[in-house]
Amino acid sequence: MASTVTTSKDSAATSRPGYGRLLRTRGAWTFLLPGFAARQPFAMLTLSIVLLVQHTTGSYGAAGAVAAVTGVSMALFAPYTGRLADRHGQRAVLVPGVLVHAAAGLALTALALNGAPLWALFAAAVPTGASVPQVGPMVRARWGVRLKGSPPLMATAAAFESVTDEFTFVVGPLLATALCTTVDPSAGLVTEAALTLVGGLLFAAQKGTQPPVATSGDGHTRVRHASALRVPGVRVLIMTFLGIGSVFGGMQVSLAAYTESIGEPGLNGVLYGVFAAGNMLAGLACGAIAWKVAPQRRLIVAYAALALAASALWTADSALLLGALGLLVGMCIAPALITGYTLVESLVPAGARTEAFTWLTGAVALGQAAAVTVAGQFEDRLWDGAGFLVPMGGTLLALATLLALRSRLAGAPRGRTVARGMGHRESVAVD
Repeated sequence: MASTVTTSKDSAATSRPGYGRLLRTRGAWTFLLPGFAARQPFAMLTLSIVLLVQHTTGSYGAAGAVAAVTGVSMALFAPYTGRLADRHGQRAVLVPGVLVHAAAGLALTALALNGAPLWALFAAAVPTGASVPQVGPMVRARWGVRLKGSPPLMATAAAFESVTDEFTFVVGPLLATALCTTVDPSAGLVTEAALTLVGGLLFAAQKGTQPPVATSGDGHTRVRHASALRVPGVRVLIMTFLGIGSVFGGMQVSLAAYTESIGEPGLNGVLYGVFAAGNMLAGLACGAIAWKVAPQRRLIVAYAALALAASALWTADSALLLGALGLLVGMCIAPALITGYTLVESLVPAGARTEAFTWLTGAVALGQAAAVTVAGQFEDRLWDGAGFLVPMGGTLLALATLLALRSRLAGAPRGRTVARGMGHRESVAVD
């Protein structure tokens, strides 16, 4: 039996893992750089569609509807993409996926430019959204393989990925807007398709870091795979991530409506940038902290803070106050997102984690699509700023669900653990 005694230096390294140590993980850069390039187009897609369709139809309503169809399609199909990646390997799913997405995006562009009817745009939007490559979840799954046996570094990796996602949503919309307004209305969507194709193929080429496909004793791929959705804790996390999506969608519509109502539409980008900056800063901080509190409790505390901050948005009567509240809301989102992704490692068997991550990202997208629709109706039918009621309602409902079902977030018992110098026992979820 190996000794369980560790030196103070080793203990400090284990208890305080930072981004430097994370980025020195062997093989990390081989999938981080192409992964960043491949996920960047995801943040360009919605706005590129809105700007193109609005230009060709003259209707923001039509543009928003086509973009919403794309978002819902992505949310519904993403988990199945993740499941296929777990069963057959990321490369086997990603290569045909990016080819289909590029073709569908170019078809949608051609239809819009040629004045096709709205139903035709809807038809093209479905495969465009369904084939969005789930690179973010795939990167998270690769971290799980690289960092197996190091839970503290997994928390740091979750924070790093959250910051990376948020950074793409700062750069992507700016790039899409610049292309569509200074080059051509179709340039945003065409560039999105090209970046998806090139970045996706480069990421898929990194075969050495992709999670191994589970096989039976004779070397054949297993026929039966339990879905991540069968894990009770994953279903609870999906509900909480739906609430987070309601914040993103509600903020997008309501900030635009508010700045328009005060005659300062240019403030929209500034206020949303402050919101995103709060998310990024909190994400960086979360990854640098050596947490001693259980992730289940951290999630509840973070989500309660998010619901409280979101509930105050509708009371803002000035741009300065709204910016301060937006910063606070953004700072509360990152801890909830990061902790939720971290819990997947203890709740879900390794062979289903890519699917689990895609369920969570799909839940955010679905919550965002629903919130955009409801907040828009509130702004049109009620009063200026009524759309901010959507983030409040979404987070409060999700918090109530989280509190009622918090016991399901406990991982399966691992039994008595003996330090052996390397590795750890895989958790098995029990439904």
